[in-house]
Amino acid sequence: MKINQLPVIFFFFFSFFNLTAQEFKLGKVTIAELQEKVHPKDSSASAAILYKRGKSRIEYDQTDGAFVTLTEVETRIKIYKKDGYNWANQEVVYYSGTGGREKVSFSDANTFNLVNGKIEKTKLQSDGTFDETINKYRSRKKIAMPNVKEGSVIEFRYLIRSEFREIRDWDFQTSIPVNFSEFTTYVPEYYVYNSRQKGYVFPKVVSEKNNKSINFLSKERQSSGGFSAVTTTYSSDKVDYMETKTTYTAENFPAMKDEAFVNNIDNYTSSVQHELSMVKFPNQPSKLFSTDWNSVVKTIYDYDSFGPELNKTGYFENDVKAILAGLNSPEEKILAILNYVKSTVKWNGYHGYDCDLGVKKAYKEKTGNIGDINLMLTAMLRYSGLEANPVLVSTRSNGIAIFPNRTAFNYVIAAVETQNGNILLDASDRFSVPNILPFRTLNWSGRLIRKNGTSEEINLMPEKVSNDIIFMSYAVDADGKVSGKTRKQCTDYNAMSYRSSIDGVKEDSYLEKLENKNNKIEISEYSRTNEKEILLPAIETYSFRGENLTEVIGGKIYLNPMLFYANTSNSFKQDVREYPVDFGYPFSDRYNITIQIPEGFAVETLPAPAAVSMEDNLGSFKFNIAVSGNTLQLAIVHQINEAIVSAEKYEMLKEYYKTMIAKESEKIVLKRI
Repeated sequence: MKINQLPVIFFFFFSFFNLTAQEFKLGKVTIAELQEKVHPKDSSASAAILYKRGKSRIEYDQTDGAFVTLTEVETRIKIYKKDGYNWANQEVVYYSGTGGREKVSFSDANTFNLVNGKIEKTKLQSDGTFDETINKYRSRKKIAMPNVKEGSVIEFRYLIRSEFREIRDWDFQTSIPVNFSEFTTYVPEYYVYNSRQKGYVFPKVVSEKNNKSINFLSKERQSSGGFSAVTTTYSSDKVDYMETKTTYTAENFPAMKDEAFVNNIDNYTSSVQHELSMVKFPNQPSKLFSTDWNSVVKTIYDYDSFGPELNKTGYFENDVKAILAGLNSPEEKILAILNYVKSTVKWNGYHGYDCDLGVKKAYKEKTGNIGDINLMLTAMLRYSGLEANPVLVSTRSNGIAIFPNRTAFNYVIAAVETQNGNILLDASDRFSVPNILPFRTLNWSGRLIRKNGTSEEINLMPEKVSNDIIFMSYAVDADGKVSGKTRKQCTDYNAMSYRSSIDGVKEDSYLEKLENKNNKIEISEYSRTNEKEILLPAIETYSFRGENLTEVIGGKIYLNPMLFYANTSNSFKQDVREYPVDFGYPFSDRYNITIQIPEGFAVETLPAPAAVSMEDNLGSFKFNIAVSGNTLQLAIVHQINEAIVSAEKYEMLKEYYKTMIAKESEKIVLKRI
């Protein structure tokens, strides 16, 4: 499948604009800000960022004897509505594992309200600050601002001190309007970063160079021996260097509006990212980092928790030999090993492309993160004689991996190379089968890494159509009541989605929701086929009765022939769409419907047949209906052939859905004879 349009991503290293700096200071909230009832440019906004200023400075720490990164952020937010109260809860994630430290501290956190015409300030107390452990590597510092009301203005500052020379991403947009956002970096000449922007609107950029210096202080104690006094000599050395200051300024950036079928809105948010590409200290060889994808994957492959884990086989050899006994074809081996890992090691819910426990310990304890499970799977596949390799993935929630850097990925799957292409595998999901990956992994493309260190981009988006095939037969009586039977057959991703939706759900609870969803029908004779046989289509069958499925007006019966299966709402309502439409996978909905009309009635009005096809074989809709005596026969097909539809095709897609929904909303009219 060809992905017609990547998100509009622009690469900016430096641009130069003349700016007039705006003066904002914490604590200087105005009465006008507190009196403002709605945002002047977005009346629907529940809150707005009045200003947000950040500085990320890499500077030498005399105590540690090394460069550290200091990031200071101050923010003022206006709360307009109760829906905006969540903006009073802030958090900063930081690294808390071994091999480096980060510290986070909040300060100057206050809530301002207008009370009897005067500004009232409520200070954040210690009981409003929390530390929370995410995993063994990450923690988060959280604050809950006090006395927040509609109309409040909140302010806070936080400082991150990091032993890593990493500049955090800065977003100029979020889900609420941003009046002013400024981010400044201060980088010594010893560090070289690639600076890149993404999004659809961009900040102005100004860069300048300044002379800086470091004073190295040292002391030396000397003694002449015996009982002579010890003397201390102090000295200092000064090192001059050049520092690059870069300021990004955004004003009046609109809120990011989440639209239907958007993969991850963060993919299209205006932001700047910095990736360390080189360190070059005087009189030392330059050290290169993530300059391209090949260097990125080589770095990852060389991690002790990645490449070496693929070479460990002793812990599983006897078990794998047993499950492969008598199996010869690659397909048999793949399925046997995949099922074995799925049943043996359970996913603990943590992502990660490298191992947490390590494959041997995860195998013993029967649990592990994504890296533990799928690197183990890859090792077993290689042991069986198959050409298997890990594939680095960025999940949908993590965003699209566009820029070469080690943090672009957060997941790994396995790929077996065959004459017919790659077979993609993930043993973390019980319903996953070869080339049917968990939905979270369907995120444009991944990076396959081979043993020799080479890599290549591979497409993760499915090309095969997943089907829902529905057979429905029902009768309408003279009072407009409907009784019938329906059978739905799901394949591939639709089957995976169906199995996930019923997993662990009591049947009574599931049926109650299904009845309510389908216009209060009553379901009986319910059954499922192939619920556990995940290589086969999932089938659901039931009988139903409904008293609210037709309208009887003036002795005539008005009936939507698709009943509760009709599409009645168009998700594509925006006049203009800037983001691609991401369905996740190609799909087809097929309906074969037989209707028995009551004795003493005849068809007065019948929807006309229709056929709509989009350009470039993007999709098609067909609606056919025929009458034979008291029986009506319908055949309806709605099919989308591409997982991702570019924004240029949005207008065509919107009109397609508009036409389809209008046709599916048409009714049959039955009259007495």
